[in-house]
Amino acid sequence: QVQLVESGGGLVQPGGSLRLSCAASGLAFSYYAMSWYRQAPGKEREWVASIRGGVDSSTNYADSVKGRFTISRDNAKNTVFLQMNSLKPEDTAVYYCRARAGNDYWGQGTQVTVSS
Repeated sequence: QVQLVESGGGLVQPGGSLRLSCAASGLAFSYYAMSWYRQAPGKEREWVASIRGGVDSSTNYADSVKGRFTISRDNAKNTVFLQMNSLKPEDTAVYYCRARAGNDYWGQGTQVTVSS
């Protein structure tokens, strides 16, 4: 069965950094496009960043995180990362990873809180 397990969330001060990980199992990871989404309290879930699967590992970012967040993947470890720098209070949310290649899978999320 497919599992996506996020980790790396926590409490960080404004301007700080966090690195999220999403470990995948039960799927041909390298072929899947991987994405990060987030959902803040009282708001809809929003897309944050994506990285393609296969030989094309191109990336895309939401305008709100461009230049601050970096998505990457390690196909040997079946893991996708989200490096988050210069964090702001408005980045506070539950962060989810998503795997898509025809099928569509979501993780359970990891909480990120940016506060002084």
